[in-house]
Amino acid sequence: SNMELVAQGAGNIFSSLFGGIPATGAIARTAANVKNGGRTPIAGMVHAVTLFLILVVLMPYAALIPMPTIAAILFMVAYNMSEWREFVNLLKKSPKSDILVLVATFSLTVIFDLVVAIEAGILMAAILFVKRMSDVADVQKWTDYDEDISDDDLSDPDNIRKKKVPKSTLVYEINGPMFFGAADKFMDISLDSHIKVVILRMRSVPAMDVNALHALNNVMKSCKKKHITLILSHVQEQPMKMMQKAGFDQSVGVDNFCDNIDRALERAEFLTSASVHHAAS
Repeated sequence: SNMELVAQGAGNIFSSLFGGIPATGAIARTAANVKNGGRTPIAGMVHAVTLFLILVVLMPYAALIPMPTIAAILFMVAYNMSEWREFVNLLKKSPKSDILVLVATFSLTVIFDLVVAIEAGILMAAILFVKRMSDVADVQKWTDYDEDISDDDLSDPDNIRKKKVPKSTLVYEINGPMFFGAADKFMDISLDSHIKVVILRMRSVPAMDVNALHALNNVMKSCKKKHITLILSHVQEQPMKMMQKAGFDQSVGVDNFCDNIDRALERAEFLTSASVHHAAS
């Protein structure tokens, strides 16, 4: 639970009103409290009152405690906090990138202090998260029914590889969150001269940021230059709200937003057929 952290944060905020100096929580004392069975808010309150009495009332007597005694207690607290077996286990089984974050945070804690280590660790973990999300995002191209379908694909009734894609139509299935780290994935969308319709299937895109929307807008402009109709299928709530706010849905055309891939393919079939009839006439 983060109860104690919230309490310490609130205490730091209000202490400044009385000329107090904000300070970080004492992890060692908290760990010692928990290890000795103090797991409720009352334990934290008793600990605070006891420490206050020692500093105010018993300080002359506390000064008589031998330093080796205090050092021995701190050694035991540090040992109980270290969980070195778990540390070694993580070094053996974790990916190299996670090991780098772990070792860097550990080293900074020893060399500097816990505040610096936590800040650096969070920053490194955030960068690692962005990298992993970028690697997960991809754009797959499907053109027509594929006879070579795996068992996993067969279990999905909406798999595009089981659908009949109209002629002169390309279907791109976008997977993963589209943000600044993955916006360049839209560069994989190629627009051939004979293509009349491009379908972007976005059922696996839970979120999108302004950079990805800008990249998608460039795709739409390229389609318009080549007289290609862009259709978007199964756009989820957050990306749809962003598109509506930016007016992207009006630029593409509300009729070209379809609830599912079947309707998108029907729309593509209608547009390609109309294009053929117009060319024939």
